[in-house]
Amino acid sequence: MPFLRIPPFPGHRAAPLAVPGGHARADWAALAAALAKARVGGAFWAAQVSLPKGRDVLLAPVSQAEAWALLDGAAADGLAARAVLVGPYASRGKVPVITRLADPWHLAAQASEVRGGALHELVLVAALLGKDGDAAGLLEAALAQWDWRSPFTGEAMSLPDVAALLADWRRLIDANCGLAAVFGVARWKRVATDALLWDGGEGPRHARAGSADERALRRGARALAWKSRTDPALPQRLAARGVALGEIEDGFIRSSGLGANCVPPLSIIVDGEGAYFDPAQPSGLERLLAEAEIGPDLRARAAVLRQRLVSAGISKYGQDSAKVTRPGGARRHVLVTGQVEDDRSVQAGGAGLTNLALLRRARSAEPDAFLTYKPHPDVEAGHRKGHVPLAEALALADAVEADAPIAGLIDAADALHVITSLAGFEALMRGKEVTVHGVPFYAGWGLTTDLGPVPARRGRARSLDELVAATLLLYPRYLDPVTRLPCPVEVLVERMAAGEARIGSPLVWLREAQGRLNLLLRGFRA
Repeated sequence: MPFLRIPPFPGHRAAPLAVPGGHARADWAALAAALAKARVGGAFWAAQVSLPKGRDVLLAPVSQAEAWALLDGAAADGLAARAVLVGPYASRGKVPVITRLADPWHLAAQASEVRGGALHELVLVAALLGKDGDAAGLLEAALAQWDWRSPFTGEAMSLPDVAALLADWRRLIDANCGLAAVFGVARWKRVATDALLWDGGEGPRHARAGSADERALRRGARALAWKSRTDPALPQRLAARGVALGEIEDGFIRSSGLGANCVPPLSIIVDGEGAYFDPAQPSGLERLLAEAEIGPDLRARAAVLRQRLVSAGISKYGQDSAKVTRPGGARRHVLVTGQVEDDRSVQAGGAGLTNLALLRRARSAEPDAFLTYKPHPDVEAGHRKGHVPLAEALALADAVEADAPIAGLIDAADALHVITSLAGFEALMRGKEVTVHGVPFYAGWGLTTDLGPVPARRGRARSLDELVAATLLLYPRYLDPVTRLPCPVEVLVERMAAGEARIGSPLVWLREAQGRLNLLLRGFRA
């Protein structure tokens, strides 16, 4: 197998990174340094196995015959008492054997010496770590026989870009290592989330609240929960036992289709500090915005991403670039976006407001504007709380737009009024004025008119592209719906723009039909 290859993420269906060709060229010394810094190459995702005490000479054969030879050589050099054989080979004497697949970087870092064939992955890793051998020469011998292709596009890929992609995957896998349990992820979501929560082995370890798996968790263990989908008492129970519990939530560029219709999320947020939408406590996103130094390269990448999202009409639940007219002529146009009223974002950061209360406040603040009310799509799909009867909405708004795309409505507006809606963030990306009546994650950074109780922890002025970089580049995790591999956000955005991002199932179709029935029943009752 090629030294640089795709980890076996659950459910992935990508073509290999390497194809036979022999045209690869690189600055081999610089590439060796990059691989060593990121610790990628070989089975870097595998278990981190510790060497037995006093055993620091690794024998890395590629056959049983070579195993015998290495064992004889170690004995002749007086090293048998320090040797460990790596691989599915028979040993002799008392030399222990590591037969399981192990992270070669972790093994080699513990060793004083690695003996084996020149192209054995463990020998190459040891050279990259400076243990012995010509790292650049060995790397060229291992990689120059291949050509490299992007798993997402199939286009030619440079070796530095391959290394950078593997480094991203290593950071993701390492972040998942040590997760003892994951609670509340519905089975229909796991087709997308498991790759983003994979720990390199048999994880993620899904568990039910109140089960034996929960009871088995011990002090110092780490777990994750989709808290809106699990027992509300779970966090308190785990905290009392000293188990650290982090949050999982939908990402900000989620899917082509509604979560209420059981469309799996193509991005998720994993936060060990707190929920990003709860202003009562810090979160990983708030810490990024308050503390991270976001350099020019990242800001430039964020600007390109922002422009692509706007031009393609991409929002949280899909892509629609259809234009919306301005029916109010020269009047100021203001968009008011409804939300799911029992959503945790509204409950935590909504300052006690309902959609009807938001409409009243927006009309009071904008008495002469052409006011358009956009109900939340999950509410309109018939699944969630927050419905405002049409007559009551039209008593305050000039128009109610249930079907028009949110991106087009934002483009047609001069300003938005929201509680905590993500539409406010999307409007900022489109250069619109945004007034927030609650405390969303994007309030308090100098970009919005804040009417809610913003915590004193916030207050650092951020540029729009710094906000976008933290929120869309650094914080979430993304899945390519075609290859089912973790991917950069730009890959998912292009899939959505091309109409290639929908993951359907009979459950999705059933939920869509159920939603239509709920709407019919609501209309009948009205």
